[in-house]
Amino acid sequence: MAPKPKPRFLVILLLCLHFSFYILAISSLSTPSPASSPSSPSPPKASSSYSSHSPLDPKQLTALESLNIPTSKDPCSQPSLHNATLCNSDKPFSHLTSLRLIDCSSDVQISTTALKSLTTLQDFQFINCPIPLVHFPNELTSNLRSFTCIKSLKKLTGVWLGRLRNLTDLTVTDVSITASGPTIILGNMKQLKSVKISRANLTGSLPKKFHFLKITHMDLSNNRLKGKVPNSLTLLTDLQLLNLSSNTLSGELPESFGDLLSLQNASFASNSMSGQIPESISDLHSLMHLDLSSNQFNGTIPKFLTRMKNLKYLNLENNNFHGVLPFNKSFIQKLEVFKVGGNSGVCFNHSTLSTKLKLGIARCDKYGLPVAPPSESGFGDDSSSSADSEDDTSDDNDSQSIDTKKHGPNKIVLGTAIALSSLIFLIVFLILLNKCCR
Repeated sequence: MAPKPKPRFLVILLLCLHFSFYILAISSLSTPSPASSPSSPSPPKASSSYSSHSPLDPKQLTALESLNIPTSKDPCSQPSLHNATLCNSDKPFSHLTSLRLIDCSSDVQISTTALKSLTTLQDFQFINCPIPLVHFPNELTSNLRSFTCIKSLKKLTGVWLGRLRNLTDLTVTDVSITASGPTIILGNMKQLKSVKISRANLTGSLPKKFHFLKITHMDLSNNRLKGKVPNSLTLLTDLQLLNLSSNTLSGELPESFGDLLSLQNASFASNSMSGQIPESISDLHSLMHLDLSSNQFNGTIPKFLTRMKNLKYLNLENNNFHGVLPFNKSFIQKLEVFKVGGNSGVCFNHSTLSTKLKLGIARCDKYGLPVAPPSESGFGDDSSSSADSEDDTSDDNDSQSIDTKKHGPNKIVLGTAIALSSLIFLIVFLILLNKCCR
């Protein structure tokens, strides 16, 4: 038989094991886990500029200094992080082609002299710069191809914007424009390809004639536009995005709406439009997003919408539609979002569609009339979205707690483990000490 280990040897062994565990636990507590340790911020990417070996024109340097833009380093090779610049490669001096002013201080003033030296700009952006409106020299307005104004330029007018006639891109959001309508702004912009004038308190009606026939994106949402959608809109055959939501437009959709063959996204939500959906809309085979919600559209929901093979988002809720929903289960399930609630006269055939779809409408009786009020607001609707959002939030919280556990034990658990191990060690130590003394 092997000799029994001496009590003194056991005491030493236990001491070593205990202090090893104690050191490991302390190091776990003191060393921050990867999840909680602050990550070193990655250096922000500077805006790209054309390769240039010549310095910036001295007059333009002076103009940038007047705008509080640092010029200790060449702005063409080292663009400011908040006031991005792009330059060309002219000789002997480079010239600015793009300038973005962000979060301007209250003391910034753009002088006429500075603007006269910036006439080479093709892209001018004001973002969160509520400075007084200034007059652009003719040469600058002629050269500009892109103009952006977001929460900037006090007392902006349609006449002022209308002078930028050679623009291809125009963005004005979250700033009030004094104008009698969009025509005074867009009437002379024949090269326009993209326009967004949103939340600008714009009044008047849509242009009766559109001169910018090459336009691909038009967003005039969240304004106070009124009147009908003109037939001339359907001449914009390159149009891919049309957003006229949240205005006070009335009347019907033009019968020729299906001529917009390039259209992929269309929204007329939250207006006062009426009438039936024109059958020509089924010719829009590229259309993926159609929102006609919160209007006064009426008649039956047309079955020809099922011919739109690429449709993913269809919102018809809160209108005056009636009759039996003509869609089958496969069409509805193909859609990522389908909303039809808020049409009290619409019902579904329970022999064709399951109540599990939660369409937000009642089922039909044998006469094709609703038999009970809907219990749900819609398929893929906002209520379910908010529920999903809450679930996502809880999932995020759960994942964060799981991540924390992955990166190391909880400090309270570690402290408790240390205390318990110390107590057990003390008891074992006393027992062995008692045996040694006998």
